[in-house]
Amino acid sequence: MTDLGISLALLATTVLLCEATRILISRLFSGKDYAIYLVEIVSTYQLCACTHELKVLGEVGRIEPHIALTLTFIITVVHVITFHGAFANPNGAIENVYRKNITGKTAVARIICMFIGGKAAQLLVPHIWSLGLSDHHLTHKRFGFKCFSPINGSLLEAAGVELACTFAVQAAVLHIHKLDERFHAPVIAAVITSLVYSGGHISGAVFNPIMAFSVQFPCSGHTFLEYAFVYWLGPVTGGVASFFSILLSWNSTPLAV
Repeated sequence: MTDLGISLALLATTVLLCEATRILISRLFSGKDYAIYLVEIVSTYQLCACTHELKVLGEVGRIEPHIALTLTFIITVVHVITFHGAFANPNGAIENVYRKNITGKTAVARIICMFIGGKAAQLLVPHIWSLGLSDHHLTHKRFGFKCFSPINGSLLEAAGVELACTFAVQAAVLHIHKLDERFHAPVIAAVITSLVYSGGHISGAVFNPIMAFSVQFPCSGHTFLEYAFVYWLGPVTGGVASFFSILLSWNSTPLAV
């Protein structure tokens, strides 16, 4: 089996195991308030574990850009379909607090769960790579699983890209209800894939603070605070700006006579 095939099998296995875990949680803890917290951990782990593999496939496996973008689109569709109400992104929790769908306390608890899921992926995925299932896993192991910062511009430029990408994604999410539900996942995936293509060469186009914490923060090249500026402040600012700009546009729309 080729390295690409092995990575695809690993991605599929990760999703299937996480989906089985979510189903088990829903059956064992049906009606329990804390079930969603467990789903949040599992879903964030799925997101980050798959992203770790895609990052290595791109950086070490050197796959063609069009293949990488295709995989990004497909795996994003899968994530959207399988998350079962999990946010796997702090911006989702912040937005729902403002909408009064959840309390601030619940949002904080779910964000903590996201960090747990992201950290679990950061710790467990290297053990899977250590099995040497593919040549690029062996190569990555040989160099101590080292990764490097994807930031190729200034910190301000990178943070600006993360802000703009998050703004665009949140705007799409806020308007997606206007479409038939069947198109929600592919449209969101198409937006994300387009942004990865457009901004990936500057910042990596992560636009998710938890995913960045799990996948990018361990990489050499910048300090924790520099990464936090780019991958935390940028996306959170972009998400909040997008939400409030939509609210302002709604409030300024004249009523029909």
